Amino acid sequence: MTTQALGAAVEAALRPVIGTALSGGTGGAAALEPLVREVLGALAEGAARRGGPVAAGTPAENVAAVAEALNAARGGAALGRLTELLAHGSADPADPACAAHLHCPPLAVAVAADLAVSALNPSQDSWDQAPAATALETQLLEELADMLGYDPAEAAGVLTSGGTESNLMGLMLARDRVLGAATGRQIEMTGVPRVGVGAGAAGARPRILASAAAHFSVQRAAALLGLGEDSVIPVAVDAQLRMKPRALADALARCVERGQLPVAIVATAGTTDTGAIDPLRECAELAAEYGAWLHVDAAYGGGALLSDRLAPLLDGIELADSVSLDWHKLGWQPAAAGIFLVRKSETYASLARRAVYLNPADDEEAGYPSLLGLSLRTTRRADAFKIAVTLRTLGREGLGRLVDACHELAVAGARAVAAHPRLELHGEPALTAFLFRYVPGDATRADRVNAALRRRLLREGGAVVGRTELPGEGPGRVRLKLTLLNPHTTVVEVERLLRVVVAAGEAEEKG
Repeated sequence: MTTQALGAAVEAALRPVIGTALSGGTGGAAALEPLVREVLGALAEGAARRGGPVAAGTPAENVAAVAEALNAARGGAALGRLTELLAHGSADPADPACAAHLHCPPLAVAVAADLAVSALNPSQDSWDQAPAATALETQLLEELADMLGYDPAEAAGVLTSGGTESNLMGLMLARDRVLGAATGRQIEMTGVPRVGVGAGAAGARPRILASAAAHFSVQRAAALLGLGEDSVIPVAVDAQLRMKPRALADALARCVERGQLPVAIVATAGTTDTGAIDPLRECAELAAEYGAWLHVDAAYGGGALLSDRLAPLLDGIELADSVSLDWHKLGWQPAAAGIFLVRKSETYASLARRAVYLNPADDEEAGYPSLLGLSLRTTRRADAFKIAVTLRTLGREGLGRLVDACHELAVAGARAVAAHPRLELHGEPALTAFLFRYVPGDATRADRVNAALRRRLLREGGAVVGRTELPGEGPGRVRLKLTLLNPHTTVVEVERLLRVVVAAGEAEEKG
């Protein structure tokens, strides 16, 4: 059989098979078009059937509905049937009553850009898989470094899966840089020497200092890096969950007295619960004094850089050795859109890798760049593309208006809580989130009632409200949380949501 005849036979065999068309090539767009129309229709049907922020029902009922749909979806009906299931059974962050988490409603233009990436499937681990995407990510990161206050010519970075990966990278580089200097085994750009874990100069035990309100990924990163979770020293916070500079200074001094090595200070710019921002400039000064790496977890608060009004809250962030940003939070991108940046590109040395099948030296010498040595991952999708499209569509000013709208909404919501006789506000919002609680007639039942009313709202499909606990011991710590990331939500809708919360609290008290 000739090659031409063999190709025709394969094509004929595949033609009856549903779903075998590819999204790339000259015919990819035509193959996608009817499928995209089907998905859009199913999304609309599922959202209409849901009819609110989340589908009513218990977790067991959700499991049964998914099992039923999976069993029924076959052949050409699978795409539409399962898409409708997903839309019906997803919490909708675009609904004004869905305000629990740092879970943003993505901009339609960003989702459309993400479709292009999914269709073309470029992988960022070598230039020959993603020529345009490689150059685009590099240029976007220069732009973001400049926005952060870094010198783009000296900075470096990469797109990540989010704050957890970015925090791991920051602490890995801190470990390698600071321990390398302490042991005399500083890593060069060749990436040959590797720093061992567990001890610094003369057996000094490495320590990471982070606020008591820092993200749990700091402890997880310490464990993954072989330092152990107990290497993370929690630093006291104030009533608004901001790290206390005096407490940080005292903790650093105690480390030195005990023969411990302060490897890194992790400052948070936007805690998940209150949006609190640690005193970044003071943290930078203390890091410099003790020779520690300063990593700023700005996964949430980094969105303030888009706003002329809120950007001053991040004063001092430009002094950090590394920074984590997440544009799938206060940036309205579909996940994932994490960003990791370092102030000095040479501090990336310990991540440098050479894989002859991906980034051979002679290719790079010939002008074919590779991003492999900037990431913990190998295969990596072109997440920079949707951010670039969004920035070019709206500009920093347009995105800044969205940030300001959400901040104003949070301020108005906090005022509504403060004015309500059955609600108690924890503190004014720093960014777009605030904590509060329902006040029952019997104060001893406050924690139980607030936890239960949230679950009641989920069962009824009426609202998705966050729940957390304040630091400390004993009862009275449970708080509800609104995280307002929909710039189109109105104050009237937030006030309506608070009335729904109060009604649920009253129902729980009666129950």
